[in-house]
Amino acid sequence: MKDFFKFTLASLLGNLIGLVLITTMGIGGLIFLIIMSASQDSGPQVKDKSVLVFDLSLSVSDTGPNPSTSEALQQALSENTSTEIQLRTLVQSIDQASKDKNIIALYLQGTNSPTSAGLANLKEIRQALQRFRDSGKTIIAYDMDWTAPEYYLASVANQVIVNPLGSLDIKGLSSQVMFLTGALEKYGIGVQVTRVGKYKSAVEPFLLKKLSPESRQQTQQLLGNIWGEWLRTIAPSRQVTPQQLQAFSNTEGILLANTALKGKLVDQIAYGDEVVTNFKKITGESPEEDKQFRQISITSYSKLPDVAKNNSGDKNSDNKIAIVYAEGEIVDGKGTSTQIGGDRLAKELRKLRLDVKVKAVVLRVNSPGGSATASEVIGREIELIRKQKPVIVSMGNYAASGGYWISMGADQIFAETNTITGSIGVFGLLFNIQDISSQNGITWDIVKMGKFADIQSISRPKTPEELAKLQRIVDLIYERFVSHVATNRKLPKTKVQEIAQGRVWSGSQAKQLGLVDEIGGLDAAIAAAVKKANLGDNWTLQEAPKPRSLEERILENLSGENTRHSVAMPVDPLTDEFLRLKEELSTLTTMNDPKGIYARLPFNLRIE
Repeated sequence: MKDFFKFTLASLLGNLIGLVLITTMGIGGLIFLIIMSASQDSGPQVKDKSVLVFDLSLSVSDTGPNPSTSEALQQALSENTSTEIQLRTLVQSIDQASKDKNIIALYLQGTNSPTSAGLANLKEIRQALQRFRDSGKTIIAYDMDWTAPEYYLASVANQVIVNPLGSLDIKGLSSQVMFLTGALEKYGIGVQVTRVGKYKSAVEPFLLKKLSPESRQQTQQLLGNIWGEWLRTIAPSRQVTPQQLQAFSNTEGILLANTALKGKLVDQIAYGDEVVTNFKKITGESPEEDKQFRQISITSYSKLPDVAKNNSGDKNSDNKIAIVYAEGEIVDGKGTSTQIGGDRLAKELRKLRLDVKVKAVVLRVNSPGGSATASEVIGREIELIRKQKPVIVSMGNYAASGGYWISMGADQIFAETNTITGSIGVFGLLFNIQDISSQNGITWDIVKMGKFADIQSISRPKTPEELAKLQRIVDLIYERFVSHVATNRKLPKTKVQEIAQGRVWSGSQAKQLGLVDEIGGLDAAIAAAVKKANLGDNWTLQEAPKPRSLEERILENLSGENTRHSVAMPVDPLTDEFLRLKEELSTLTTMNDPKGIYARLPFNLRIE
């Protein structure tokens, strides 16, 4: 009975304390206390002679992790490492590790999951890995099967190892387009288009059943540029020629382990346990002990204070260089956390323009484009900021069409050689469901007070006169796009008209054409912003918008505004095709431009 009263009293006291905490500190304070009590250690520790482990299954993006509320809370309360990382955080971690006396090697751990880093991001990561190796430290890379993107990174290693049953994929690049025309015809869905630019192939999946000659030409040239850069980058690291690599690609495609070893494309054939044993020797541990070698994951290492400060300027400075991330489809309005909402980004840029402590803005663009209206809204804010302070653009994997629209007004534009950019063109996509409706007994009637009152209706096709009026709007927006490019890039309008036409260019081609200024990544853009603002060493970085707190995530979850960010997982080929179809159709749901006019890349251009 004594114990009963003791436990009852303790329970009542606990509940009372909990109510007081909720009342006085709020949800955020209570969550903070829970996390603090659950986390007994003082953060990640780097022991002497440790190996930094970079798991290539990590999802890498410009803006970094965007977990749901439950995922964020679960990660905070558990010891599991994150499966996502921000590109700049990843690069900073590798650079810091190259100077860390406790880190003696880096392990590139391959994966069977598809990498999500993107072509331009892979280049920035590889450059960081090269700097690590140049510091005198060792990189060892191991995988069962090396895919082309993973091998692009692994080729910089001191040792590239493959499993005896493994392989090396160097078959080249491809880009396959899914055409929906036949399905739309079968189900009675009509499509009409308005567009400018003979290379503006975004509408082709809804009109044609195969690539147009123009689309094939530009895609072939784009892939050729990217693949050529892949060959030229890897060849010196493996002490072979680009021609030898191309010969392997043409004759083998996918090299078995022994063939890859004979061709000097890998250094060793071994099992995973043999790689672990080798790392134990490097870290000075007994190979007989049944435990892992001394290591720290790159996601844990990135949480160290010294890593966060790396390349971030002087934290005590009042002069801020603001990095703004524009990642995803450009949509009208606020958009979701995975989209670039025109109004939302413009509001963020406006804050930076009015903030006297912000001395320069770096806009990181990773977008295939989207709404022309939203692109114009964002572009206007860039123009206004530039009147007061420098604006530098850093292009990521994509900065095309609408993505280029919001970039062209900057003082200086940086791109990687394999950034996909250009695509200066405009289109409108007009669906109607007249046939499918009539087949199922659905009809419409209308009363209107103007000849064109129902021009936006999807119940019927547009008349030739209506199409002409809509085409006039598209022509006007295209003319504005071209004129702005000519003015901002200081190019003759005739030249812009030649290189526009909706054509897609690689970053290296864009530099030759004058569409970008320099080849380089995000850190190069930051350095240019510091120089243009004449800040010397008196500056600090500010990322905008700031990451959401757990309390904000909970409130978003309660209001139904939360968006999950899932990690890519391997799927079977049939499921993959259905997912591609879902991706094509989901893109249509983002098309909310009030004029129905878009500046976007060819739909979901996917290079494999």
